[in-house]
Amino acid sequence: MKRACIVGWPVKHSRSPMIHRYWLAEHKIAGDYVQESVEPADFARFLRGLADRGYVGCNVTLPHKEAAFGLLDEVDPSAAALGAANTIWLADGRLHGTNSDVSGFLSSLDAEVPGWPDLTGHGLVLGAGGAARGIVHGLLSRRVETITVANRSLGKAEAIAAEFGPRVRAIGLNEVARALPTADLLVNTTALGMAGQPPLDLALDGLKATAIVTDIVYVPLETELIVQAAARGHRTVGGLGMLLYQAIPGFIRWFGVTPVVTRDLYDLVAADVRGS
Repeated sequence: MKRACIVGWPVKHSRSPMIHRYWLAEHKIAGDYVQESVEPADFARFLRGLADRGYVGCNVTLPHKEAAFGLLDEVDPSAAALGAANTIWLADGRLHGTNSDVSGFLSSLDAEVPGWPDLTGHGLVLGAGGAARGIVHGLLSRRVETITVANRSLGKAEAIAAEFGPRVRAIGLNEVARALPTADLLVNTTALGMAGQPPLDLALDGLKATAIVTDIVYVPLETELIVQAAARGHRTVGGLGMLLYQAIPGFIRWFGVTPVVTRDLYDLVAADVRGS
C-alpha cells in the first residue's frame, strides 16, 4: 500500500488528508495519506528517512518549505524559482521536489474566472512573504504586464521587486488606496482576515468594477475582503480552490492517477472548514 503524508509544525489543521483520501477512495487505490507533526530541528532527519518510514512522498507546509528545498536532490523550475518546495516524491532513491502552490493558485483562478490573464494588465499583491513571491512568479508567467507588491514593511516588498525585475514595483501598505484604481486583479496573500488574526482593513472604494478580487486564506471560506468585494459586484476567488488544485501534482506522483477537483470535493472540504 502506497503511503504519503503532510509534514508541518503544527499540522493538525491540515485538510490535505481529507482531499487525498477522497481521491484514493474515488479511484479505488489501496493507499493512505496521513499527518506528520515534525519540529524544525527534526525535519532534515525526517525527510532523509522518508523511505524508511514507508512513504513514497510528502507534502510540506509551514514552516518547512524553504528547508525542504535545501534538502532535495532534484528540484523542478517552479521550486528553483521560489527557493521553496511543498511537494516531494522519491524516485530511484532520490528526493525530488516541486512547488505546486503557484500552479494551485493559477488553476483556481482559471477555473473561477476563465480568460483572466487577458483581462489583467495590473496585478496588486498584498503581502511580501513566501506566498506573495510565488504568486508574483505565477502572474509573471501568465504575462501580467505590471505587478505591484504592497507590504507593511516596504523593504520586503522592495526585495521581491528587485528579484523579479522591472515589471514588479513595491509600495507600502499605506499606499494601496493610490494603486487600487488601476488594478485589474487584487490578491491578498497576508494572514490578515484569517480566523484568529486581525482583519484586513482595506476599503475597496477606488477599485474598478471589472477588477477580480482573490484571497488565498480559506479559513474562513469567505474573508471580509471577499464578502466586501462580492457585495460590490466584483468577481471573487477564495482560497479553498488553491488548496484543492495544489494537491493534484503530488497525487499524480505518488499514486499514478490524475485526480479532478469536483464540486463534491469542494463541498466536502468546505463543510469541514465551516464546522471547525
